[in-house]
Amino acid sequence: MNEKVLVIDDDPGLLTLLRLGLEREGFEVITADSGKEGLRRAYEARPNVIVLDIMMPEMDGWLVCQRLRHMCDTPIIMLTARTGQADVLKGFSLGADDYLTKPCSFDELKARILTVLRRARASSGDAWRDAYDDGNLRIDLRDGTVTRRGELLYLTPTESRLLMCLVSQKGQIVPHRELLINVWGPEYADEVGYLSVYIRYLRRKIEDDPSKPTYIRTRWGRGYYFAGDEALRSEPNGV
Repeated sequence: MNEKVLVIDDDPGLLTLLRLGLEREGFEVITADSGKEGLRRAYEARPNVIVLDIMMPEMDGWLVCQRLRHMCDTPIIMLTARTGQADVLKGFSLGADDYLTKPCSFDELKARILTVLRRARASSGDAWRDAYDDGNLRIDLRDGTVTRRGELLYLTPTESRLLMCLVSQKGQIVPHRELLINVWGPEYADEVGYLSVYIRYLRRKIEDDPSKPTYIRTRWGRGYYFAGDEALRSEPNGV
């Protein structure tokens, strides 16, 4: 089979059980016992599917899922003790492909892994994205660093999450509601005021003229999109 599975969980016993079980099924298994280690191993190993716990110290699974989704389209299966409907919805809103609650049978987890792998194989293109770089603006999708004309820009965590959401869908209009859910959470889905304020903050940092933005473009009544290379050759957009 030779498909690579990355399992991120802070329970050493579960990591061992899953590694042994999945290896018996023919998978190559990589494990990580923290969110930060999981992100590092994900980028180094480029797994075909990721199994991710939520409740981990320092960096929880919510943030790991969001960071992973900015880096890649690799299928993510949440495997967690959090059973609430709000948790399930949050997982999907952050980009998880499936959500399993503990305890679950190994056979069910294996079936879910095979299902998301089939879906992934049916799609085309490289699942991994490293960076956006047009010579003027560089945005590293692995660690969230942003430089403009070689100068490192400081973004707050919220600004960084918002920019990554836009850049990871470069050229596509991202609806207001989707941005609000992915950056702030489902409870903020209708708070368009939050979004307009932070779009303004971002434009002040990355645009030559924030009043005539070229990178972060507005589609009135619909949402925003990151223009990418188009920004270098197009007319400024209204705010």
